[in-house]
Amino acid sequence: MPDAIQKQLQSEREWEDLLDCMFGLNKLDRGVFRLLAESSEPLTVDHIAKFIEKERTTAYRSVKRLEEAGIAVQEQETCPKGGYHHVYRVSDPDEIADNLQRMLNRWYAETGQLIQEFRDMSGEDPSSEIDR
Repeated sequence: MPDAIQKQLQSEREWEDLLDCMFGLNKLDRGVFRLLAESSEPLTVDHIAKFIEKERTTAYRSVKRLEEAGIAVQEQETCPKGGYHHVYRVSDPDEIADNLQRMLNRWYAETGQLIQEFRDMSGEDPSSEIDR
């Protein structure tokens, strides 16, 4: 088995590593996700920015990446004095898990198809490939 695969299978992994791998999260995104997951109520971008000690635009981009990945959602809250603001929370964990399972099933099926294509290719006459 190749070293890269062996290392992956032997290393200790956590659920956050799965999110990184499947959704392409970076360290900041992981921190924002954890903040949203641990919060008892939805958070504004300003609150997130203050907590992670980054500019508001940086926090906003991270929240939007989480939202685009389907693991965070935006909600609109009405302010007591009028108007509204947006808050963010983690998506339903069951929906995230279902999405991860669908992604894994798709990867498994596509990888199986590639393996079959390899089998089919290796059974062909090698000279027919050269002539193409």
